[in-house]
Amino acid sequence: MSDMQKLARNVFMAKSYLASSTPEEKNMVLKAIADEIAGDRKKIVSRNREDVDEAKTKGMKDSLLDRLLLDDKRIDSMIDSIAKIIDLEDPIGKVDSGWVLPNGLKVNKVRVPIGAIGIIYEGRPNVTIEAATIAIKSGNSLLLKGSSSAQRTNRALVNSIKNALERAEFPEGAVELVDDTSHEAVGEMIRLDEYLDLVIPRGGKKLIDFVVKNATVPTLETGTGNCHIFVDESADFDMALRIIENAKVQRPGTCNSAEKVLVHRKIASQFEPLLYERLSKIGVELRGCTETMEIVPQMVPASPDDWSTEYLDLILGVKVVNGVDEAIEHIRKYGTKHSESIITRDYENALKFTSRIDAAVVYVNASTRFTDGGEFGFGAEMGISTQKIHARGPVGLNELTTYKYVVFGEGQIRT
Repeated sequence: MSDMQKLARNVFMAKSYLASSTPEEKNMVLKAIADEIAGDRKKIVSRNREDVDEAKTKGMKDSLLDRLLLDDKRIDSMIDSIAKIIDLEDPIGKVDSGWVLPNGLKVNKVRVPIGAIGIIYEGRPNVTIEAATIAIKSGNSLLLKGSSSAQRTNRALVNSIKNALERAEFPEGAVELVDDTSHEAVGEMIRLDEYLDLVIPRGGKKLIDFVVKNATVPTLETGTGNCHIFVDESADFDMALRIIENAKVQRPGTCNSAEKVLVHRKIASQFEPLLYERLSKIGVELRGCTETMEIVPQMVPASPDDWSTEYLDLILGVKVVNGVDEAIEHIRKYGTKHSESIITRDYENALKFTSRIDAAVVYVNASTRFTDGGEFGFGAEMGISTQKIHARGPVGLNELTTYKYVVFGEGQIRT
């Protein structure tokens, strides 16, 4: 049996214990994890500094270094997130619906954990804590596989989790970390259907496509974020500029950051120079379509590949469109069904955009950066699902459950 199989078996063996744990017991574990992280803060930050320093020597770009970084502020945010998860209602055992059949059978549809979950994620060590804590709260055990760029940090964080599990007398296998960060290990993990009930790939398009195409374990697809903001002819310019700046600049390395701006032709000559002036002076490279280049020749000409690219960097594609219909068609062609936004004062156009755009989250007059489990009130998330089956959008506690029917009878038999 390989090391991967042993870890997966540990997670499999722990899932029944998690599923039968009370809300109080699970919250006790979460409180212990928060305490351990606080106590191990210096060690975690030190290990993370080693990861960041190595990533810098390998030429990792700044936006991805930002995703990798854990400092005191972000550890405080982790601890605060755990407190919020503790306060959330436990979904396990909740009766979604119930009814009595004509023969007297009482049927209840009851929330239960998915079971043993594997998550494969790239250089974001905060996912280690988010995934572990919402898995535990929702009664699931978890197999973690992070990237080599964050492995020192992940080991330190999982060590804190393991100490908390021991304190709370929970099985050690409730959370396991794969030490092998190779591509081959991904291939092995996604075929462990003997032990895992679900695998979640959270990362770039290459990783997600590989997992979806090759896994024998059922998958929950979290998509890349080629997110658009359409500036309609009726848009308030100040609002649009403020929203675009936030969506692009606040954390450009995240999947919910804006990558493209579509501008209504009737306002392009007035709006696009303002957009260039505002964003170029704070370090954003703007890449324009042919018509945009005629309006603002200082921009970089966009190539055909730009429209399908998720930059994860301070780069923004800008394109002129005829109106809401062309904007919708462009997004249908190039969007990744993650998060899309329209800036408008036209109610009919807002309704058309929200009804015809096929994405997990669609915004009117708001930044795409809000697509996040914490921002949605979920405490944390396992990822942003862009598929339609089972879960869509931020994957929180409820999305990590399924259901079973519990039926009470008094001796009924079928005739």
